[in-house]
Amino acid sequence: MHTPNGFAPSHLLPPVVPDDAHAFAFRDDRVLVVAGQDGDIAIPTLATLKQAGITGVPHFLGVLGTTGCVAVNLPGDAREPSGLRYAGMRSLFFKLPDPLLALAARAFQVVDWDRSHHYCGRCGTPTRERSHERAKECPQCGLVAYPRISPAMMALVTRGSDILLARAHRFAPGMYSALAGFVEPGETIEDCVRREVREEVGVDVGEITYFASQSWAFPHSLMIAFTAEYAGGELRLQNDEIAEAHWFPANALPQLPPSVSVARRLIDATAARLRCA
Repeated sequence: MHTPNGFAPSHLLPPVVPDDAHAFAFRDDRVLVVAGQDGDIAIPTLATLKQAGITGVPHFLGVLGTTGCVAVNLPGDAREPSGLRYAGMRSLFFKLPDPLLALAARAFQVVDWDRSHHYCGRCGTPTRERSHERAKECPQCGLVAYPRISPAMMALVTRGSDILLARAHRFAPGMYSALAGFVEPGETIEDCVRREVREEVGVDVGEITYFASQSWAFPHSLMIAFTAEYAGGELRLQNDEIAEAHWFPANALPQLPPSVSVARRLIDATAARLRCA
């Protein structure tokens, strides 16, 4: 999910947040949405939350066009008001405009960080918010905690006109995607690409080329996507991670992830390039 065009981020809560602000209110990992009779959904305004008796300290996200955006952290037992319902983030795909979908992901990461950093992770003292940045600071030992971001790589390995795709055990039946994994401490993103490809499918890669990145709020990842040229080795699967992996011709690909993901854009762009080569 990309940062939307026309969005100006900010952490500074205005003295008065307008009632027409987009309000992303989360109970645990589910966001409150306006449920239409035809199945459509929308993000409520701050006024809608107030009218429903939903309260909470808002975290200011910034301004989309001319409309403010806030994230609200609700208690785990918060009720579901009439006309509103709690929805999982994945259920918002293809139902919200891309700018609001991206902001919902940003809002979730902010409230998830807020609820998990009430106390200092070093000494246990209650934290306080810093005024000049989105961070929490321990008044006792000075530890500063920022919203967590976990960098992860995605690698689409190519061999001539073939593409290496894999199916993780958690995937829907028949769906394949590029390889992916989290960066380890002390590791560059390029080191991570080579290590994860070797660990998951047993092959080595040579030249690595950056493609794009995507914030992925499940719960706080930054996915950095690459293509990588095959350099040798036979497929040998990491069985606890990978159910299947195969080389597919660029013109005969299997079921792929949805278009909202950087994985699909990476595969589509690479396959198009190989078909034209």
